[in-house]
Amino acid sequence: MRLTTPLLLSAALLLSPALAAPLPVTPVPDARVTAPRPDLVPQPQKAEFPAGTLPLTGLGVKVVGNTPELGWAVRDLREQWQTRLGATLPDGGKTPIVIGTRADAGLAAKAKAAGLYTETPEGYALWVDGTGAYVVGADARGAYSGAQTLRQLLTPDGLRFARIQDAPALAQRVAMLYLDGSSQSVNDRLIPLLAQLKYNAVLVMSDYVQWDVARAGGWAHPGGVTKAEAARVAKLAREHGLEVIPLIETLGHTSWMFQGGKNLDLVQDPDSQNPFAYDTLNPQTYDRVVFPVLREAIEVFQPKVIHIGHDEVRNRDRFPARENGKAAGFEKLFVDDTLKLHDFLKAQNVGTMIWHDAAFSDSVIATLPAKLPKDIQVAYWNYTADTNTDTMRRIKALGFPVLGASWAEVGNAEGLSRAAVQAGAVGMIQTRWSGYFGNPSIWDGMAEQGVALVRAGASFWNPAGQAVKGADALYRDLYAPNPYRQTAGSLVNLAPLVTRKLTDEDGTGWIGKGPDTDLRNLGSGTVRIGNYRFDVRGAVMLRGNRAAAKELPERVTLELGRKADALAFLHTTGWPAPTNREVIGRYEIRYADGSVLNQPLEYGRHIRAWTDTLPSSMISAPGWVGKTRDGLDINVPVLEWTNPKPGVVIQSVTLVSEGKGANPTLLGLTLIGGGK
Repeated sequence: MRLTTPLLLSAALLLSPALAAPLPVTPVPDARVTAPRPDLVPQPQKAEFPAGTLPLTGLGVKVVGNTPELGWAVRDLREQWQTRLGATLPDGGKTPIVIGTRADAGLAAKAKAAGLYTETPEGYALWVDGTGAYVVGADARGAYSGAQTLRQLLTPDGLRFARIQDAPALAQRVAMLYLDGSSQSVNDRLIPLLAQLKYNAVLVMSDYVQWDVARAGGWAHPGGVTKAEAARVAKLAREHGLEVIPLIETLGHTSWMFQGGKNLDLVQDPDSQNPFAYDTLNPQTYDRVVFPVLREAIEVFQPKVIHIGHDEVRNRDRFPARENGKAAGFEKLFVDDTLKLHDFLKAQNVGTMIWHDAAFSDSVIATLPAKLPKDIQVAYWNYTADTNTDTMRRIKALGFPVLGASWAEVGNAEGLSRAAVQAGAVGMIQTRWSGYFGNPSIWDGMAEQGVALVRAGASFWNPAGQAVKGADALYRDLYAPNPYRQTAGSLVNLAPLVTRKLTDEDGTGWIGKGPDTDLRNLGSGTVRIGNYRFDVRGAVMLRGNRAAAKELPERVTLELGRKADALAFLHTTGWPAPTNREVIGRYEIRYADGSVLNQPLEYGRHIRAWTDTLPSSMISAPGWVGKTRDGLDINVPVLEWTNPKPGVVIQSVTLVSEGKGANPTLLGLTLIGGGK
């Protein structure tokens, strides 16, 4: 699936200017290519890839066993065949794809004979050769994980030969989901993506579910999801092998219970302008709000564990603030509240999870944890590059099961996963703080947190494996998969319009910073960049308000005179914009019938600076990634614009700059397809 960027009809019919000579083009059969990655993510513990491919002809799937996980595996394989090849994977067939577990003596014997047998929980043996493809799980969950690997071996010609023995290094591998008004459109994509990355649980942010008690009390948030939608998401997750762990923030971060100015008699700090914590010494806190919400959450999610938050309790409001709370002291208030919730959940056979920071900070770790039940799971969050193991080790030494929790910074999930293994942690959580009502930002706005799901999934499964290269491209491909195919098109030669060289030998090229800070490593001529091919001759750089760009043209017109299904723009800016979504220019697409369409260029969405490597939006496709001569990380993304009028000749494309700090710079243009 390719997303069409917004189009603004600037004029229905405009008088066409005098036709100029079109720019030269080079037809190519592979203007755009969507192909399988050569590597597997997560990286298996042991893998060999003999030469050869098992042909698609005659392939059919055979299931040995009757567990739900085996049925899910077949469902996912069939989806892969349909999405990537537009084909159906039948039952049976002359050449088998066999999926089962070592519970079947025959399959266990085959795996042993292949030298790939494993008994590690969630592990699997997988091999593809001339006789067929075989996935033998150490258990049913392992067979499901093996099927996710087999999906990645699919090519347009068949299944790549492979010999794999694999198992996870960490038992719990958790990713965060959000429930809000955009839940279905986002979570229906994220859940299968997480299954492919071999997560086995989801931490579901559930503060703003429209609980019955909240609706009756008038404090249900209008942007929250219904209980029915929450239950649907939970069911979908379970059917993709993901344990559901609701996160309902309690003690602190409890703005949800004061929605609409309700329950203000339960505020911990009566002077708070934006209530953050509840009063633990008022029985109504529990009887009227907390316990009814937890009862409904258990009904909706059917969880084994509920995460009750308990982090950053004293970060915003005074805590304690009331006189009776001050007399008791923070530690007693925290412990008593945690015990209340823990005992309530335990009575209903549900475990408890908390964040580490309030209960295991240096100021209380010597006394407070000893007062808590040792079956509480503790999630240690560390969002820095310094992923030392001391705190996780200390928590584990105190008798608590501990998980690491990482965020989006490159290297954070990778390093903390290794630290978790060293500390004897039971697992890892990839957190995602994209806002309570910001689900769509996982694609457009905070996409770097979606990219982090890819890196973390790989690291949670195999912390010793190599870091994922091109994680942004893989995230985009898994979230919005396209068929495996190549599309012909034409590469436009921009040489007649170039205003700056990509190299800068004397301070007059690129952005005027000299040879150590230029774009020379992008290359020139016909180059493959991401999924696209371009003819790179230099930079069509336009005016900006920086001194080095003030004398450049405000606009430039590319005469084409051709039809196309889409246009691929390899473009960047010389300098960054101060904020995302600032309009820094536009493309004016003029048709032979006189009509014109405008494609705005919003910074961070459609275009970004060559030095801005944060992929905050997936509207632009990941393109070229490299370094300057002095080691600066750089990149150039690709914007694919889907033509709504493929049957009409595109007369020209004009790039226009707003003259701001971020100045539009076109490096390549490729016409995708030939129109209709």
